[in-house]
Amino acid sequence: MPKFDVFGNDIQYIKVELGQGESVYADAGHILSKSDSVSLQTVMLGGFLTGLRREVTGGSFFVTKLTGPGQVAFAGIFPGKIVEVDLQGSSMLAQAHSFLVAEESVQYSSQMAKLAAGLLGGEGLFMAKFTGSGRLFIHSYGALQQFALGPGERIQVEAAHLLAFDGGMNYSVSTVGGIKTMLFAHEGLFFVNIEGPGNVMVHSLTAQQLAQAILPYIPRGQQGSGLGIRIG
Repeated sequence: MPKFDVFGNDIQYIKVELGQGESVYADAGHILSKSDSVSLQTVMLGGFLTGLRREVTGGSFFVTKLTGPGQVAFAGIFPGKIVEVDLQGSSMLAQAHSFLVAEESVQYSSQMAKLAAGLLGGEGLFMAKFTGSGRLFIHSYGALQQFALGPGERIQVEAAHLLAFDGGMNYSVSTVGGIKTMLFAHEGLFFVNIEGPGNVMVHSLTAQQLAQAILPYIPRGQQGSGLGIRIG
């Protein structure tokens, strides 16, 4: 059985120890390093239609399969936490781009979200879907909050901050507030309303927030010269 170890605090990476013939698969673009003895293959997991649905979620049409013996390390693309999910014949829906690595026994596909939540929530019509049994690792942007909801218990999550939730939970979408709040409060436009029982994961940072924070510090050249630092 592959051995997984997470290292770091706010900027984490995960190291996987693979025995002879053991395999994991990962989303493209997250490998940091690997032993020379670890073989790497690009595979179309689940067939053409499943790969196409993954592409729509923002994931990869192909995934990377790694087979031991040896070590391989993975990391996300943002500061944040790596989250282990142990699926036991259950399912989970997750935000696009959050997937890092999973055991072969976990199936990676997608699911059409409810139309309102998909369109108005800003995450597209599909969410990544993971089913089966085995360990799965996803990556949160920034700090992670986890909520265990009891039957009938509800939580509202700003759409861009929703990382993942258990499959089978009821959810819907609503506006954050009135027109004035939506336009000027800078709190996003929509809440995803999720009802228990089940688990919900929320991340504290979004890609849009990070981009807006660093935008003022990107050097800009003279008009018509494009971006860049002027020298001399």
